[in-house]
Amino acid sequence: MNLRCHWHSSEETLRLSKPMLGLAVGGTLGLLDGLSGFLEPSLAPIMGRVITYSLLKGLIAGVAIGYCSQKVRSMRMGIVAGIGIAAVLSVLLVLHAGMGLFWDIVLPGMLLGGMVGFATQRFGRATGSAMTVRQG
Repeated sequence: MNLRCHWHSSEETLRLSKPMLGLAVGGTLGLLDGLSGFLEPSLAPIMGRVITYSLLKGLIAGVAIGYCSQKVRSMRMGIVAGIGIAAVLSVLLVLHAGMGLFWDIVLPGMLLGGMVGFATQRFGRATGSAMTVRQG
């Protein structure tokens, strides 16, 4: 029996749902945001918490932005919603970390939200729609 399987990226496309794409992009950007804390020597004693909270913030924001992106079909509204959701989560984190870190937490969080909002609107698929598969 001869089984052959050919994968050609130009022939098949698999697109993630908006919430799953938000989870992946938000988690990745949240992790990178947390790891950027190594650039600030004063954060060395608490780097474990910085990375953990940044990652969790990115994951939660990503899923929330993904679900929101399903409701709004506008790129502009998806980005604005992403910025707003991430800003709220960042402010909640600031309340725990201290107001002295307000801009250090909120600005990167809002940037993360805008990027996730863009990615989910541009590249994600609505949950109810079928996967896109192109046959050659």
